This record gives sequence, C-alpha cells and structure tokens, in this order.
Amino acid sequence: MDRIGVVDTMFARYDMGAEALDELAGCPGHGELFEVVYRTVPGFKDLGVACKRLVEHDGCRIVVALGMPGRAAIDQVCAHEASQGIMLAQLLTSTHVLEVFVHENEEEDPAALARVCRERARKHARNAFWMLYEPDQLTRRAGRGVRQGYEDAGPITG
Repeated sequence: MDRIGVVDTMFARYDMGAEALDELAGCPGHGELFEVVYRTVPGFKDLGVACKRLVEHDGCRIVVALGMPGRAAIDQVCAHEASQGIMLAQLLTSTHVLEVFVHENEEEDPAALARVCRERARKHARNAFWMLYEPDQLTRRAGRGVRQGYEDAGPITG
C-alpha cells in the first residue's frame, strides 16, 4: 500500500492538518490503495526534516507540509528558511513535498484567513493525490490560474 505523508505544526493558528487528512480520507482508494502517515512538529522550520523522515523512514511517496508563518518580518524570514529546508528535503529524497504555507498577513479578517487555510490545505492534499494517481487532473488545469484559498485568477488571453 502506498503512503502519503502529512505534516503540520503546533504553532499554526488553524488546524490545516485536520483539513488535509479529511480531504485525503475522501479520495478514492483511501485505506486500500493508500494510507496517510501523519506527524506534527513544533514549528515550520521543523518541517524539512520531518518531510525527509516521512519519505526515508516511513516510505511516503509524497508529502504535504503545512505551516502558518506569523505577521512579523522575522516570521517571513523564517518562512523563507523553512521553505528552503523543504526544497532540500525534496532534492535529497527525489520526492515531491507540497509546501502549504498560509501567512497570517494574507487576510485581516480571521474568518477569511480560516477560509484560506481550509481551502489551501484541502486543495493541496487533493493535488498530492492527483500527482500520484490522476496526474491528468493537473494537466487539465495547467495554464488556468488555479489558486488555493482564493478565486482562480483565470488564464491570460490575448
């Protein structure tokens, strides 16, 4: 049975891990074709090594990494560093890790920010499933300005 990894952080202000797990539980083949391996780490700078371990120790074929950088400038710098750690984990393991960060400064309204967290976590979890089992779903959406958590931008025509 294949494994899809999901790793989130306890510092996030929204439970994006629960959203990703719920989305994957609704995908065809859950529990038969694939299972989910779930981990939680303290903060987003811990995600890189957690992703690498999910691949190397737990046999995950793809990983969804969820984090929520704060509003402060230092949080944005740390998010960049965390992102580089996630990219390094991908390169070292030759395995895709879908980075799902929602920055607190994306929305002022808490309800709107929660919507972005929910939608982005769910859509990226679905993307992970599609990457493994239905890659044509991604190809059909190429060039269409699809966004996770916001209205789709739409294609540029002209």
